Amino acid sequence: MSASGAHPQEDHDALVTSTDPLHPANLISELCASFYRLGWVTGTGGGICIRTDDKVYIAPSGVQKERIEPSHIFVLPYPQAEPSPHTDRIFLRRPKLNLKESACTPLFWNAFTLRNAGSCIHTHSQNAVMATLLWEEDMMFRISHQKMIKGVRIGGNGPTLSYLDTLEVPIINNTPNEEDLTDSMREAMEAHPQAAAILVLRHGVYVWGDDWQKAKTQAECLDYLFEIGVKMKLAGLRTVLDIFPDPGCAF
Repeated sequence: MSASGAHPQEDHDALVTSTDPLHPANLISELCASFYRLGWVTGTGGGICIRTDDKVYIAPSGVQKERIEPSHIFVLPYPQAEPSPHTDRIFLRRPKLNLKESACTPLFWNAFTLRNAGSCIHTHSQNAVMATLLWEEDMMFRISHQKMIKGVRIGGNGPTLSYLDTLEVPIINNTPNEEDLTDSMREAMEAHPQAAAILVLRHGVYVWGDDWQKAKTQAECLDYLFEIGVKMKLAGLRTVLDIFPDPGCAF
């Protein structure tokens, strides 16, 4: 292993080389392109990671997300000391190109250590950003009585919420550097163990799940709820109801 913590490159390209479309390196490339088309990771922003047993696959930082290739993916061993701007990270594999691992890496680790997540997604969705602005006073996005709430899990990996539940997503203040959000994200996750995501003021959202499918599903459901919540609030409609529907009504 080199002084920087990386193993010899030529021995580890096999970690990201596979014809299996469900291999994490292939999935990350596919999902980043999909998220780009949704407007979630434009301008090189956003990121995704997938954890499989003892390995974590992470997209690079500062690249065109729709053009990521499997050979661009970083692989880290798990567990290891929580990454921070002040600690060396151990890598099983680095890309041959001069790339840097996602600046989201220590925030992804929050999802691993606090929620035992198998995947974490970070987007710069405008719906998420608008939600942080309209709910800035409370620093908590809230919405109830929406069908898509049923696609969100308590804590991100517990039982699913019901139509009658009120979804709450904490909002934390932004910082100039992504990695400096690590502590405030951790504190919000600890203070709100039922939260399935963390919104970042004027920035975006972090969403996690047991695996990439569940993280992706929740990211999509949450983005829908942020969008409809913003539209409702701008239209002067309440996003949280304190009434109960007709028991005979089917949903």
